[in-house]
Amino acid sequence: MQKLQSYIHGKWVEGSGEGVPLIDAVTGETIALSDTKGLDFDQALKYGRQKGETLRKMTFQERGNMLKKLALHLTKKKKQFYEVSFRTGATKVDSWIDIEGGFGNLFANASLRKVFPNQAFDVEGDPIDLSRGGRFMAHHILVPKEGVAVHINAFNFPVWGMLEKCAVNWMAGMPAVVKPATNTSFLTEAVVREIINSGILPEGSLQLISGSARSILDTVESQDVVTFTGSADTGRMLKSHKRLLEESVPFNMEADSLNASILGEDAKPGTPEFDLFIKEVRNEMTVKCGQKCTAIRRVIVPENLVEDVQIALGKSLGKVTIGDPRLKEVRMGALVSKDQVQEVRERIQEMTKTASIVYGDLEKTHTIGADANKGAFMSPIVMREDNPFENIAVHSTEAFGPVSTIMPYKNMGEAIELSKMGKGSLVSSIATNDDKIAADYTVNAATHHGRILVINRESAKQSTGHGSPLPLLVHGGPGRAGGGEEMGGKRGIKHYMQRCAIQGSPTTLTEITGIYQPKAKYKQAEKHPFAYHWEDIQPGMSLKTHNRTLTDTDIVNFGNLTWDHFYAHTDITSLEGSIFEKRTAHGYFIISAAAGLFVYPNKGPVAANYGLEEIRFLRPLYHNDTIHVRLTCKEKVDRDQKGTELPSGIVKWYVEVFDTEAVDEEDKLVAIATILTMVQKKQDVFHEIDRLFLEQKLSLLKEDQKPEWGMMMPQHMLEHLEGSFNLGRGLGGDVEIITPEEHLDKVKETLYTYEKMPQGYKHPLMKENELEPLKHESFDEAKKSFLKAYDDFHLYHQENPDAMIKNAVFGELSYFEWKLLNRKHINHHFEQFGLI
Repeated sequence: MQKLQSYIHGKWVEGSGEGVPLIDAVTGETIALSDTKGLDFDQALKYGRQKGETLRKMTFQERGNMLKKLALHLTKKKKQFYEVSFRTGATKVDSWIDIEGGFGNLFANASLRKVFPNQAFDVEGDPIDLSRGGRFMAHHILVPKEGVAVHINAFNFPVWGMLEKCAVNWMAGMPAVVKPATNTSFLTEAVVREIINSGILPEGSLQLISGSARSILDTVESQDVVTFTGSADTGRMLKSHKRLLEESVPFNMEADSLNASILGEDAKPGTPEFDLFIKEVRNEMTVKCGQKCTAIRRVIVPENLVEDVQIALGKSLGKVTIGDPRLKEVRMGALVSKDQVQEVRERIQEMTKTASIVYGDLEKTHTIGADANKGAFMSPIVMREDNPFENIAVHSTEAFGPVSTIMPYKNMGEAIELSKMGKGSLVSSIATNDDKIAADYTVNAATHHGRILVINRESAKQSTGHGSPLPLLVHGGPGRAGGGEEMGGKRGIKHYMQRCAIQGSPTTLTEITGIYQPKAKYKQAEKHPFAYHWEDIQPGMSLKTHNRTLTDTDIVNFGNLTWDHFYAHTDITSLEGSIFEKRTAHGYFIISAAAGLFVYPNKGPVAANYGLEEIRFLRPLYHNDTIHVRLTCKEKVDRDQKGTELPSGIVKWYVEVFDTEAVDEEDKLVAIATILTMVQKKQDVFHEIDRLFLEQKLSLLKEDQKPEWGMMMPQHMLEHLEGSFNLGRGLGGDVEIITPEEHLDKVKETLYTYEKMPQGYKHPLMKENELEPLKHESFDEAKKSFLKAYDDFHLYHQENPDAMIKNAVFGELSYFEWKLLNRKHINHHFEQFGLI
């Protein structure tokens, strides 16, 4: 029998023991053996710590783009994972949540690169002035921990459970060692194998232990982080591990909990909220066969609606078909194993000492396309507990399967109290269209739940549902739920980073943080800051402007232009008792005047004004006051290339407006703002194309020169490029655009990137493995004709500046877009022949 492999120390390895059988949950057949005997977990942790340096040195933007690339790669391979997932008992919908939900975590965390600085560490919060005058200050930074993230995962989500954690630690710059639950580890192994084969992650970023790893915590260190998902009992045992306590290792626990859903008193039968409530409970009972840490275990309803809920839920569950998860008509598959079925039955029997089963059969399960006796199948079970304040088994015993218990409440106070009796849950929900009821429940129950969902008709179509943790929201809960937090967007990433308070002068902290701190020394720019490309701008780079006097006429005209006739600007007879002494300049006029002083009028790398983040007016300015401005680079934020824009980044500028004539130092600064500009990045990938460049390169080209790739010879290449120039001035006739219209915009956007054409790229209209016949009699004639075509192309567009000429691949292109295409195209072929 084949053994699953683990991936540690940079290679796939097998254990040396006999192995533990892994069983197909549907057929009962043995899939593979799990064996980790003889594997050195201590060395695996050391290997991760050592290799983790590569991740730690990457910037957030690099890590984010890495996750995005991995998510796209895995999405292309998803079909093969579904086939494996069916063997865990999961239906296609169940598998979609696990597999594509896991990939979604990669995408979501990748997008967080936009909210982090363009460096390997984060700067948290605002600067703190520790002295009067701001010459001694503090800030907080977060740096990647130098250990490994050890993830001990549950059986129910073998893909999502791994990726929702790894996406976060990778984004933080920390490698991971993943220990999935043994009985579904074969699916985790399949995904990890594809991740490793992709080569997208730096070596050491991910290691996998496919099976038992009881000693893995014995050698963890203080820089490591341990996470656990599973039963509360196991979690508490691991949390008290001697090594964790000795080394003060952070331990994040997410445990199964007795989540509750409440039916609001207004949500009576016939209302959308009642129907939504029944649907939500049914889904949470049957998706993954109820094997979800977020599943609804306690169904809390008004006492006068218990019968209605019981009947409606029974009817809804009666439509659920159980069987082989590969079949389209099947809505619920199998539990993970027969052992799990037995455990769920035992837990139900504990609860039925006081509660009664009102739907389902513990002994019989009708299945489609599968043998109920061979697979781990079970009927959904609904119980009813009429005395939930006295009989507390329903608040302390969890049957981790398709099981829920209905219980009554008299008023919202009782509903809140019942929800709290679970002693902490991952999620609760309430179905109500009364926002006062929703507010009452949410505010008063929030102490005992990690997340609360309000279900109503307004959000129903977009709602992700009670049981769906989202990457940008915290996932965890108090008490029984483990007391930890996972995911949560930026919050989750910080769990894998060390926070450090730093103190020093503003100038020193500017250099440390990469963010300009007010009152730091300026770095006088040699030319106007707006004349630099994004890469060449540095925090602290600064410009002091010339002066401008604000006249009475300026203030009146600004008021007339904007219709802002606030009395301080227009009616000087009404100033008595106000903070103003005479006619006052509009605050927005001051900022507009400041912009007029610091804006660079010439065309340059600054592509656009991107926005205004903060603005403060420290004291009034009056007519005849004179101002000057200090413009300083505060921070740089990387930005993905978007649409038909040239690659650019965002620069945040710190704007200080000074009263030039103020005597007291404290009165000089009158306004501050942070403005954002979109600044183009340097194009240093391609050689710019002009006639002199072409002549120089053609002088180096030999008629018999061999290409680095492809079939073309030099004359074929020149005639091919000549044809492109001719197409670019409309000599191709009525060109048929072969790119589907729905993809055309995305294809055209590639012209604006600084990415090279791939080697071996074949134009869709070129013949397969066959060159076009040569049309010029000699190589020298081809050179001359090529240069003439270049000249004719530019002359045509100078005479027809608004011309839009079709290209078969990219659609209609302007002169500028044709030049972008020609630049990429010529660089591609000149590189092919070693000319550049």
